[in-house]
Amino acid sequence: MSFVTDSPVHSSSSDDFAALIDAELEVGSSVSSPDEQDDEDEEADAHNTNDDDLDSQSLTYRNKRCKTEKLEDLEEPQGSTSQGLIEEKIEVSLKEDICAHPGSFGQMCILCGQRLDDESGVTFGYIHKGLRLGNDEIVRLRSTDMKNLLRHKKLYLVLDLDHTLLNSTQLMHLTPEEEYLKGQSDSLQDVSKGSLFMLDFMRTMTKLRPFVRTFLKEASEMFEMYIYTMGDRPYALEMAKLLDPKREYFSDRVISRDDGTQKHQKGLDVVLGQESAVVILDDTENAWIKHKDNLILMERYHFFASSCHQFGYNCKSLSQLKSDESEPDGALASVLKVLRQIHHIFFDEFDSNLASRDVRQVLKTVRKEVLKGCKIVFSRVFPTKFQADSHLLWKMAEHLGATCTTETDSSVTHVISMDAGTEKSRWAVKEKKFLVHPRWIEAANYLWQKQPEENFPIPQTKNQ
Repeated sequence: MSFVTDSPVHSSSSDDFAALIDAELEVGSSVSSPDEQDDEDEEADAHNTNDDDLDSQSLTYRNKRCKTEKLEDLEEPQGSTSQGLIEEKIEVSLKEDICAHPGSFGQMCILCGQRLDDESGVTFGYIHKGLRLGNDEIVRLRSTDMKNLLRHKKLYLVLDLDHTLLNSTQLMHLTPEEEYLKGQSDSLQDVSKGSLFMLDFMRTMTKLRPFVRTFLKEASEMFEMYIYTMGDRPYALEMAKLLDPKREYFSDRVISRDDGTQKHQKGLDVVLGQESAVVILDDTENAWIKHKDNLILMERYHFFASSCHQFGYNCKSLSQLKSDESEPDGALASVLKVLRQIHHIFFDEFDSNLASRDVRQVLKTVRKEVLKGCKIVFSRVFPTKFQADSHLLWKMAEHLGATCTTETDSSVTHVISMDAGTEKSRWAVKEKKFLVHPRWIEAANYLWQKQPEENFPIPQTKNQ
């Protein structure tokens, strides 16, 4: 039996552990006696266990029998050997039999079959239901997989679903203006050719983000990819089928909220990859409190009206406008360029040993280049008496490499304002400095590229 499918390029850490499990189960089943099998069948009937439980039980019987045989061998020469020597040999034998318990199904060690009451480690239900790995085994698997991955010049990429790769809505939430979509949905027989799907059995309609198929294909050449969503597991698996019908990108690396270790939070503790080699794409920064340095924040994809309403936007959605993001210039095309740059710097520009490199440092370096050389003054953007350097926009600009200040001088390059009539705004016009809307900073943050200032003008009031 196989718990996960092998990666197209190499065996991932989850596949590595599954291979270990499979090997143990095959050995266990091959040595089981008819009597032991009868015992297993009776126990299975009593507890209504599945085939995987039977395999685990066979491990228990195999190990118990091996230990019994060893003890019987030691007890045979009782007449000619002192009792102390026998006890010493038994003690040595038992020490040799001690298992490190690298993982378990339920409360049973996957290697020795011993019942375990200790619940340390992390559950990896997306690899196999009921699978828990000990901390030492997680470290070992991550280290092994990291070496394998770097050998193939790959990193890890964790991808959010909703508003990042796609947008979904309940059919009941479609507005009258969106009813036309029901007649334009694509066939589920060959999802690789479509982008709009009506999943009647889930009472859901899903729209894939433009460029997503090209994005996944090209990103898979640089990264081993995971899906990580706050949706439930059935939803996650259905979306994975739409995005990856041939299972060539994600295999079983589909993580849902049911697999996380913290409520309303996402964490890399359930990802079998070194944090120093993980890049995250997500539209929600607060979902990754512990891993913001790994995160590339995505501009949200609002195709359906319900999505706009969910985030408080009082505007028409793309579906209502019968429009969509641009394939060549949209969010996924833009972030793919950033990922290529990160991959290139990580593998080709660092002088340090490959294993000691950290993609989080690369992310900081690339981000700092976006607004490098810009000196920014804000004018009536923050609430009165608000500590300016604590504001999100101020911090965002600094993370992008800009210098922020509260006073104008000749070195200032940009004034950020929503009102062209302020003193600083008028100064910017007079001194021929850039006067732009705050969205200019937000766009640079999402696209990881300085945007043309003329695309972010401030509306002029009538008396100006």
